[in-house]
Formats: sequence, structure tokens, C-alpha cells
Amino acid sequence: MRGKALFACALTVATVLTTLQPAQAHGLIGKRFLPATLATDDPFVADELSLPTVSSIKVPGSGDGNRTWETDVSAEFSKRLSPDLGLSLLGTWKALNPDQGPSLTGFDNLEVTLKYVFFKDPEHETLVSAGVAWEVGGTGSKKVGSDSFDRVTPSLFFGKGFGDLPDSLEWFKPFALTGVFGYSLPTRVRTQTISIADDGSVDVARDLNPEIIKWGFSLQYSLQYLQSFVRDIGLPAPLNRMIPIVEFALQTPTDGKQAGHTTGTINPGIIWFGRYVQVGIEAQFPVNRATGKNVGVLAQLHFYLDDILPQVFTWTPFHGVLGPTQPR
Repeated sequence: MRGKALFACALTVATVLTTLQPAQAHGLIGKRFLPATLATDDPFVADELSLPTVSSIKVPGSGDGNRTWETDVSAEFSKRLSPDLGLSLLGTWKALNPDQGPSLTGFDNLEVTLKYVFFKDPEHETLVSAGVAWEVGGTGSKKVGSDSFDRVTPSLFFGKGFGDLPDSLEWFKPFALTGVFGYSLPTRVRTQTISIADDGSVDVARDLNPEIIKWGFSLQYSLQYLQSFVRDIGLPAPLNRMIPIVEFALQTPTDGKQAGHTTGTINPGIIWFGRYVQVGIEAQFPVNRATGKNVGVLAQLHFYLDDILPQVFTWTPFHGVLGPTQPR
């Protein structure tokens, strides 16, 4: 299985390297600004920091029905290595509060992602990127469910603004769509657990680690785009910098007992963006009973490091200092 995961990585990198085209900077494609999304990854590479991203939702338990209120607090640092290639590091602290039993806290596994924007069309506000995420097994705490094995997830990302629609559909021009499709491969097919009963008997369980399709998308409506490029309807601050958004964050195992059963959330919310920072908040509605029955919340504070201190954060090893990514 490790060989299969490495092959997927190599295939993704090969695709990137054979389709090189220059890409736009963080969040900008043509006239379109696409914000950093909260529940799904956006298609851009950038010098940025999400700190914190907080998610809190009640999730179903195992067969005994013991549900758990899960709170995740994460931080992600992203750095461009070139105008088109970016590296990010994601760490998450988890707090699990079950209906029955003690509360547990600890860090989840570290996740490292490499992403490359390989296609752009500013006129049609379109871009596509490829990436590989590596969840480093054993770097997190087992008591909060962190795996001891790695997961490798090759992914494709896209962004599309609808500013190229005809003028007869001008009110639809502020809409934009972003999405991601990834395939998560474990480096260990099964995890073996050995338990000893009170009578001294030994029980060996071998649980399958499934391959998982991780997919999602966001539908956005930019009030800033409406005001600036469609029709100025006189929205005052801060409304003129807001983007209503709905995100779909989903996953579907392809093997094992839950093969074909999708879980995830639908997240309506709002993002406000300024020159140096953006703030977002979303509700989390489970897509089905397998995901849960309670509505959660997701919030994020996001910093544009490439505009806050460009001389420091936009340095790259091969292209020098890239400078700020929004016009001064």
C-alpha cells in the first residue's frame, strides 16, 4: 500500500511538472478575489497564516452510541517556494468530550501539503492546481484517535468566477465556485489491535484502514465584485467587503464496511476580508444521520502574510522577494 501511495504522489508531481504555466498570486485571478475557504482548501498558493481555525460539533460514537462533542483548534502556515509552488504545515489540537467517560485532549497528526497552480485563465477567472497532502502518522496522540500510519492524498483544486457571463445575467456575475477532489491512501492496509480478557484469553482484531475520497466545493457571492465590476448599489462598510458562502465538505470511503457511505457537513456562512486579514464563520449542518444530528460551528481568523510584511514573508529560494500580492 505504501508503494501505491508513493506512486500516486509521483503521478501528481509528474502532472504538475509537465503542465507548467505562470499563475496569479494569492486570491486573485483576473478581476476576481477568491478568499481562503474554511472547510475546504482553496486552489491558490500564498504566504498566509490561519490562526486559529476553530471547529466544534457533536459527532456520533461507535456501536455503543456514545456521542462525542469534538472541538478542534488548528493553525496552518503556508509559504510560497516560487510564484506557483507552495508548501503548508497544518497542526490541530483536539478536545473530545463524550456523553459517557472522561474527556480527552491531544494533538492530531501533522499534515504537510505541496501544491502547484498549473493552469490559469484570467479572462474567464479560472485556475486549476494540483497538490499532495501527507499526514505524518505517529506525530499525534493515539488517545484522540490519531493514526500510527501515514496517509497520502493527491488532490486537484479549481476556482471559477462567473464574471464572463453576458450582461443580461449581470446579477450572477459575482458568483464563484471553488472545489477540491482528493483520494486518500493509507500506507498500512490494516491496523492490528491485541487485547487480553479477564480470563487470560487473547483477542486479535485487524481493522481495515479504508481508502477515502475527500471532496468538497464552495459557492460564493462576492459583494465587493458586485460593487466594483457589476453595479454599485451603495453598500456601506463592512458589507461591501463581505462574501456570503456555502461550503460542502464531504468524504466517501471506497472500501471496508462503510464503502460508498458519504459523511460530511454543509456550511453556510459569511467571510469578511480586508487588506491584511479576513474573518469567517460558518454553521455546520450534518449531511446525514451518520455524520450526526447536531449543528456545529466553524470560525477562522486568517492573515495575509504576503501583504502584512512582504519583504520577509514573500522571500523564495529561487525567485527572490515576490513582494505584496495586492496592489498598494
